[in-house]
Amino acid sequence: MLLAGLLLRNVPYVTDAIFINTHWSAALRNIALSIILTRAGLGLDPSVLRRLKAVCVRVAVGPCVVEACIDAVVSHFLLSLPWVWGFILGFVLAAVSPAVVVPSMLLLQKDGYGVEKGIPTLLMAAGSFDGILAITGFSTCLGIAFSTGSTWMNILKGLLVVVGGIIAGLILGLFLCLFPSNDQEDLVLRRTLMLLGLSIFSVFFSNVIGFAGAGGLCTLVLSFLAALGWKTEKAPVAAMVGRCWDVFQPLLFGLIGAEITITSLSPSTVGLGMACILIGLVIRLLVTFLLVHFGGFTLKEKVFIAVAWLPKATVQAAIGSKALDMAREEGDETSIQFGLVVLTLAVLAILTTAPIGALGIGLTGPRLLTRYVKGQLSGLLGSVVQFSTSHPVPGGCCSFFADDLPLCGAYGCPGVMQCVWLPGIAAAVWRQVHLSFAAFGCCVLQALDCSRHTTNSATPEAYA
Repeated sequence: MLLAGLLLRNVPYVTDAIFINTHWSAALRNIALSIILTRAGLGLDPSVLRRLKAVCVRVAVGPCVVEACIDAVVSHFLLSLPWVWGFILGFVLAAVSPAVVVPSMLLLQKDGYGVEKGIPTLLMAAGSFDGILAITGFSTCLGIAFSTGSTWMNILKGLLVVVGGIIAGLILGLFLCLFPSNDQEDLVLRRTLMLLGLSIFSVFFSNVIGFAGAGGLCTLVLSFLAALGWKTEKAPVAAMVGRCWDVFQPLLFGLIGAEITITSLSPSTVGLGMACILIGLVIRLLVTFLLVHFGGFTLKEKVFIAVAWLPKATVQAAIGSKALDMAREEGDETSIQFGLVVLTLAVLAILTTAPIGALGIGLTGPRLLTRYVKGQLSGLLGSVVQFSTSHPVPGGCCSFFADDLPLCGAYGCPGVMQCVWLPGIAAAVWRQVHLSFAAFGCCVLQALDCSRHTTNSATPEAYA
């Protein structure tokens, strides 16, 4: 999707035949951002947030601030940017992309990966706050660079963005808990329309009044509160919001790709810019790993969290060109050159980190995170089941259906399943036919007289 948008913008004859209105592009990207933040709010687990609140704050604030500072220092010495422009660049590059992180976490959460430790909830919540923090820092530094008000007023405005977004989200979230009432027809549809309508309104209205980060924070809070009020009834609403995301996902990434103009990349800036980005990413990886060190995670989980904190796309596409636009309005050639540097590095960050980060999450998630399925034995469809040697079972059986019908467990066999990961394609093929095989497996188990293990003596203690 990102590549398709990139081709539309940069292939000569295609570019001449297609016109993308910048205002409509920004509007559609804001709608898509509203939807993905709504999905993030609906997917948050309140019990996990309470347990990991300290880790969530550290992950949301620490890597963003440290990377912004590192990028500012490196760009000051490598690219000769003034300090304030270095921090403008730093906050542009420091934001993680909710459009990449949130859908990936929802998929892992759906399949049970990392759920027991609350990793998907942690990253969705922290990722949303990370982007809001970066936008707030960027807006503050931009105001200082172009002298729109005093420094203290710009800092105060940044605080108002956070406080205002939370308060607005609380009010709108409580409203959604009460309206529409449970006795109305088409309740799920009404709730979905009101939820998305208020989320989109929040993002657009915050941009109109000049508090860009407040809308995203408001959307996250109101959808989280609404989900708390609806409790178990939030599932159908989340499903409908997911269908909306299926429509807007290609629009978002396609339009982000279309924002990238290869001709705007200055060859003299690309090399030093890539060095600046890579240094910031390496420091970000290390800082993220260290900040989750005392969160009760295993080494593999810490590595996954650090990798998941790499992709950048949404925020960079949204604010990457704003500094250049303001410089052109001022007519200052020096500021225009600095703005071009910021835009160039934002483009490079999207091109390098978005696909690598998405691929990294997809590949490392099933390998580094523990899978937990409530009420079932952990494992993937097509896994190989091995019985524990410490409690051997005469005539023991094996099952290829651990994901959906744990046959051995159903018959009281005391074996312990140890699952071997199979490639996603093989698992998908098995998933299409597993019901038929499961039924056949039941007959085979009965023929093998596995049912004799369901007697009173058929307990793990009996074989010890």
